[in-house]
Amino acid sequence: MKTLETCQPDCPVAAAAAVLDGKWTTLIFRELLTGTRRYSELQRGLGGVTPRMLALRLSELEAAGLVGKTIYPTVPPKTEYALTELGRQVEPVIAAMAEFGSRLQKGRVNPAA
Repeated sequence: MKTLETCQPDCPVAAAAAVLDGKWTTLIFRELLTGTRRYSELQRGLGGVTPRMLALRLSELEAAGLVGKTIYPTVPPKTEYALTELGRQVEPVIAAMAEFGSRLQKGRVNPAA
C-alpha cells in the first residue's frame, strides 16, 4: 500500500479527519442524518457509548457548527440535537462509508489492492 506524505497544515483531508475523528463521531452523524434526536435516543441508537463520551462528542460537534442543540424549558428539561446545514454536508461522506463497509462485509473489497 502506498503511504501518503505528511499532511500539510492546510490539507483538506486532515481538516475533515479532524472533525470526523473519534469512535462515535461518524455514528452520531449516522443517527442525526435521519432527523432530530433527543439525547436518550442518541444513546440508545449508539449502543455502548458512555453518557460522558456522548456529551463530549456532541459538544465538540456543536462547537464546530455541525450540530445544533435546542433546550426546551420543560420539567424534566428536553434537549434535542440536529445537524446544521454545514453538518448535513457530511451526508455523502457517511453514505460512501456505508457503501464501503457493506462491500467489506460482503468480501468485495480487496484490502491488498
